[in-house]
Amino acid sequence: MIRRVVRGTGKTLIASGVLILLFVAYQLWGTGLHEARSQDALKEKFAAQAVTTTVPPGQTPDTTPPTTVPPLIGDAIAHIVIPKANVDKIVVEGVGVEDLKKGPGHYPGTPLPGEPGNAAIAGHRTTYGAPFYDLSNLEAGDPITVTTKAGEFRYEVVESQVVSPEAVEVLNPSDDNRLTLTTCNPRYSAAERLIVRAKLVTAPVTPPPPPEGSVQAPPTQLAADGLAGLSGKGAARAPAIGWGLLCAAVWLATWWLSRLWDRGWMAYLVGTPIFLGVLFVFFENFARLLPSNI
Repeated sequence: MIRRVVRGTGKTLIASGVLILLFVAYQLWGTGLHEARSQDALKEKFAAQAVTTTVPPGQTPDTTPPTTVPPLIGDAIAHIVIPKANVDKIVVEGVGVEDLKKGPGHYPGTPLPGEPGNAAIAGHRTTYGAPFYDLSNLEAGDPITVTTKAGEFRYEVVESQVVSPEAVEVLNPSDDNRLTLTTCNPRYSAAERLIVRAKLVTAPVTPPPPPEGSVQAPPTQLAADGLAGLSGKGAARAPAIGWGLLCAAVWLATWWLSRLWDRGWMAYLVGTPIFLGVLFVFFENFARLLPSNI
């Protein structure tokens, strides 16, 4: 009896350890698949926007100020390239949990890149493609190129600093034209924030006037909401519980078939790929319950 308990406990601990290692692997590499799919779709969408805003040869560009339509959360709004940090990504509007899973996110309420003031972008450092993994490599003078529907803009890094997650003032409006990049610090942790500031060295573009009746949140509130995006919020538990139960059912069915068949290994040969597929979906839903902070 004691041997059975010890054997069962040992198997349970081993299985738990394997599941934890698989989840860590999913966080570090599996989430990159989600980001890669999103980036492919965003690149197509951004390229289509660039085509529709290009002036055909021989025609005079329309200089009439366009009616401002604020970008929708999740929309592709820019293409950022930072050679020194291995960054070549489409930037989306928004810095919520789901936004940053697609790629770097622009802080709503701050100017768009290329416009006067303090434009700000956040990005993950170790999960979901880790777009800002090498952001700490940047030094003064390193170039950053950002392309929006308004054109291509070049920035040069001025400084980097590490601040607390509560240092919302880094996103406040500024008199100069700058780009502020934010990510978690150190790698694999959300204890601090790494801030990179860059100055605009090309001519800024004048933004169109805001829509009539629009109300913008105070800068400090925008900053607080934005920095919180790297920490995330919990999602609904039902999908994670449902997929978790399905994982258990698939594995139990595989074990049961292995006991019935003369060649029990055939059951695991068939059941293991199915189990891993269901487990991947479970991890995707379970990860939404955790702070998306690295």
